[in-house]
Amino acid sequence: MALPKSLWLVGAGNMGGAMLRGWIAAGLSPDAVTVIDPGTPMVPEGVRVLAAPDGPAPEVIVLAVKPQLLDAVAPSLATVRPVVLLSILAGVEEAALEARIPAGAIVRAMPNLPVAIGKGVTALHAAKSTAEARGVAEALVAPLGKVEWIGDEAMFDAVTALSGCGPGFVFRFIDALAAAGAALGLPEDQAARLALATVEGSAAMAAGARESPAVLADRVASPGGSTREGLNVLDRDDALQSLLKATLAASRQRNAELATAARN
Repeated sequence: MALPKSLWLVGAGNMGGAMLRGWIAAGLSPDAVTVIDPGTPMVPEGVRVLAAPDGPAPEVIVLAVKPQLLDAVAPSLATVRPVVLLSILAGVEEAALEARIPAGAIVRAMPNLPVAIGKGVTALHAAKSTAEARGVAEALVAPLGKVEWIGDEAMFDAVTALSGCGPGFVFRFIDALAAAGAALGLPEDQAARLALATVEGSAAMAAGARESPAVLADRVASPGGSTREGLNVLDRDDALQSLLKATLAASRQRNAELATAARN
């Protein structure tokens, strides 16, 4: 399906702005987009910016404000009925959205930051939408990277923790890898370049391999070699696995708290 002919983007912060840049790069006309944001967001040339909704209902509304602002923006959308409401609000369930904002169909989406360069992943869920509405939502996010439909909305908090929050964790890992290299005596700028290129190349190799990352890791690690010695540290007492499980669990718990707040 084609990109929508009219779209309101409610909120153009980090994620909303990243999606907007991805859409424009994919061929969405700036004339088709209206950003609803009381601030002064940076938007591509030709995109209209309004402080509040005005005009006929668009084909698609993308809700991209912070979850805590849902009740602040919902009243201004209460008389607007788009074909599809696409919400990227972490932790806010479809029922909570349906109670506040009328729409032909509601689709939850969880993109991650690399959507800005067409390398993201967006999880989608829609309990009641038609095939047409699902097609509109998928057509909108497909140019931004990989699309994954989630069958059970209860799993959305876990998806958000893994892929939605994941880039932040990967960025932190790159920074830590560089800092560890600098601690061994490398110049900080050189360690940063090496760490970034290493993660970039390794991710590309893993994405194109038939084997799992676990198999690739063991293949790199010769018995008694330096890679194996380092992996032994990460693997001892499941240190890395335990750390990441705790990291994702904390993110999922916060999503659950946001969902509880939105229900009340």
